[in-house]
Amino acid sequence: MYKRQGKDYAIKGEPQDYASARQLAEDDRYQFQWWALSLIEARPLGGTGDSKEGKKGADKGIDGIITFIDDSSGKGKRAVVQVKSGKVSSGHVRDLVGTVDREKAPIGIFITLEEPTSKMREEAAAAGVYHSPGWGKDYPRIQILTIQELLEGSTAKLPPSTVTFKQAGKMLKESADPQIGFAFDQD
Repeated sequence: MYKRQGKDYAIKGEPQDYASARQLAEDDRYQFQWWALSLIEARPLGGTGDSKEGKKGADKGIDGIITFIDDSSGKGKRAVVQVKSGKVSSGHVRDLVGTVDREKAPIGIFITLEEPTSKMREEAAAAGVYHSPGWGKDYPRIQILTIQELLEGSTAKLPPSTVTFKQAGKMLKESADPQIGFAFDQD
């Protein structure tokens, strides 16, 4: 909070560098979490619509989700996201693996303000890969991304979230009834 001639005001905005990201994490860990999720276009757990905020409290190891469709079933799959702004260890990655297994999610993403340890990277690599049936590609099952990497343009490795819609019916002819307009072939 800043003071100016009898008026208190807060400066709000999104961090553009590591130092301001660290400051946000120290000032408000929930705002940091929601901001970090926005860097990979993840929806906060409990978030609605375009809200950048989710629920506070117990999250069972899920801070955010990214939904994608990568097969012909049309059923959405979820990548679960966990954000940490403090000290991190390989135990955090093992916890994410457990959350991914429990939620039957194909991919887990771990966002950290701090640099991950080599043991954390080993745990992530040991989790294996997710093979996307629709795209025929493998993606790391557990991905670790630092805030610094995200600020430099890195992103999560996920199947493209492209959705193909059912083809519209073929237009036949204009109807005589102005309420109907056009008739369609229902092949």
